[in-house]
Amino acid sequence: MKLERLLSIVILLLNRRLMQAKELAERFEVSVRTIYRDIETINGAGIPIVTYQGSNGGIGLAEGYRLNNNMLTNDELAAIVTALRSISASYGNEKHQQLMEKIHSVVRPADSEAFQHKSSRVLIDYSPWDGNEYLRPKLQQLEKAVDHCLIVKFVYCNADGEMSHRIVEPHRLILKGKQWYLQAYCLEKEQFRLFKLKRMKDLEIIQGKTFIRHELPTQTRIPDRNLPESSRVTKFVLRFQVEARHLAEECFGIEALCPMDDGSWLVRKEYPENEWLYRFILGLGHHVEVLEPPHLREIIADLADQVAKKYKKDQPT
Repeated sequence: MKLERLLSIVILLLNRRLMQAKELAERFEVSVRTIYRDIETINGAGIPIVTYQGSNGGIGLAEGYRLNNNMLTNDELAAIVTALRSISASYGNEKHQQLMEKIHSVVRPADSEAFQHKSSRVLIDYSPWDGNEYLRPKLQQLEKAVDHCLIVKFVYCNADGEMSHRIVEPHRLILKGKQWYLQAYCLEKEQFRLFKLKRMKDLEIIQGKTFIRHELPTQTRIPDRNLPESSRVTKFVLRFQVEARHLAEECFGIEALCPMDDGSWLVRKEYPENEWLYRFILGLGHHVEVLEPPHLREIIADLADQVAKKYKKDQPT
């Protein structure tokens, strides 16, 4: 713990010209006396730390001192920072921030502005617009379980709405298609399974129960949209009205659109057919019409009629 604190102090001083001993003490939850002892230890290791007196004084590194960065180029370091910043957008972790500070500390002041530009050109953020605060406690709990090989239990609801109690050995957290999954060895099924975090509740670490890691499967297949394997694939044709072109492009991509003489747009796709597909098509709204196949058109028409009846039944006649 002391070694980690010493390294963190060095990193902070590399990134900031001066810091107060009291500020460092509060940050690391130790006494000011301990901080000064740490400074002596760091100086003894050959890293020159200077104490400046006066109202604007504090603790800082000797002017011009930098860590050696010969192992990686600035472009390589910028790529690492870009990846860390993108990961942190969906999976906040204090260790990521500390690592980014360490990386910034090895960049020469003369290259700092260019490095900041390179590392900020791209941000990949899979987190929802309303945030994922409700998932963070699960992520933190599962991260602890994965790190320390702790067995967990939870109640799980599968894609068909069936509830079951699971006891698993958690091996890996996966972010796929804007969704978080846990890859774990299920003790009941005696094989690896993927569990969507949104479908887990009553998550709990079983105290005192640990496991020995298994070799992970060479391939991790996550079914698209969490659809069951048994769903049959259906080819369908949708017609988007003129004003809904943007909706078609957003859902299927501009290459999938086929223009018609009347200004509408056709989209031909094939998806596994189940409740998800029906909800997806209904969610496209009244600017979209199912042309083929006939049975899918009938299903959507019936569901739309049921929705309309729910809103009409309470209206005065």
